[in-house]
Amino acid sequence: MGADLIDTDFDELVALRRDIHANPETAFDEMRTSELVAAKLRAWNIETHTGVGKTGVVGVIRGSRSGPESGPNSVRTIALRADMDALPMNEEGRPLHRSLRQGVFHGCGHDGHTAMLLGAARHFSRHRDFAGTLVLIFQPAEETGGGALAMLDDGLETRFPYDEIYAMHNAPHFAPGTFGVRDGAMLASCDEFEINVTGVGGHGSSPEKTKDPVAASAQLICALQTVVSRAIDPAAAAVLSVGSIHAGSASNVIPSQAKMTGTVRTFDESVRARMKARIEAICAGVALATECEIAVRFYGSSPATINHRAQAEAAEAAAAEVFGPENVLREFAPLNGSEDFSEFLLRRPGAYVLLGQGGVYCHHPEFDFNDEVLPLGVRFFVTLALARLSA
Repeated sequence: MGADLIDTDFDELVALRRDIHANPETAFDEMRTSELVAAKLRAWNIETHTGVGKTGVVGVIRGSRSGPESGPNSVRTIALRADMDALPMNEEGRPLHRSLRQGVFHGCGHDGHTAMLLGAARHFSRHRDFAGTLVLIFQPAEETGGGALAMLDDGLETRFPYDEIYAMHNAPHFAPGTFGVRDGAMLASCDEFEINVTGVGGHGSSPEKTKDPVAASAQLICALQTVVSRAIDPAAAAVLSVGSIHAGSASNVIPSQAKMTGTVRTFDESVRARMKARIEAICAGVALATECEIAVRFYGSSPATINHRAQAEAAEAAAAEVFGPENVLREFAPLNGSEDFSEFLLRRPGAYVLLGQGGVYCHHPEFDFNDEVLPLGVRFFVTLALARLSA
């Protein structure tokens, strides 16, 4: 489908994307963004529902054509999802649309994702000559891993039942004009962990009178590195990283507490369970050896993002029309990043796809969404939806 057949003002879409970029909001704080999205949908005469999963927005567009109610060619409902939240970090780039909020930054391109789905909404608001229903999901809190479950817990699937669901993310490691989709694993699972070590503090000159949480933490960090190297099959992909450790405030004082945080990533649920069990066992063992109390807590968890084969093939076919078959990538390594879109894919068939955009990687302080690929993303959404609604 050519760009000239997409009924969307792309200059307006770029301005909208940059407005969202300049006014970023973190997880479940997307009040302005949600209001902007809802206002656009309503202005385009699209059925609009707000407050879904706290700050989520859902638009519903019903096709004007009738179709059979049952059988292989029955009327279908297709869901398209975009995430809206920004990161709690400072922007160091200097675009004219730079973030106006200190410590909040669209460093992952969710502003672009929202704009592309709005572009598709604008097109379908004017062209409803299809059979079936299109559900547009604007999700909050992807970065914290809580937004998808919040919408699902708020009855998303029962209030707006859909047969398939798709989402698209920008891919700086792919060149502009390219597109990526895999069968099976696309992204890793994610489990953040927090370990609290409680000992007995005292003077640094009398360590025998203390139970040192710093020494216990040092043992923990070393022991945790054996989870991947000694407890997991070398053929399995797995990552365990300790990202922070905090303890004490003076050079001659042994503190009473220490805390560390980290992340676990893998593509296999059995490996994921094994890693979490080993972390818990190591914490228990080090606690016994050091006479400290050690508590571990997992949070921010999402399962691996696993595409369904039929829907990945459908995405490939739509992308071939938009990007050209030679620019559709099918054989590439899955990414160790994670996505709570995985929660949707556990419940319904669907696919998660990547839109090449070049530039620095996501979460880099100078990241910015590449506006040149906005039309490609809109065209993909429209082409895919029409193909699946007529399937």
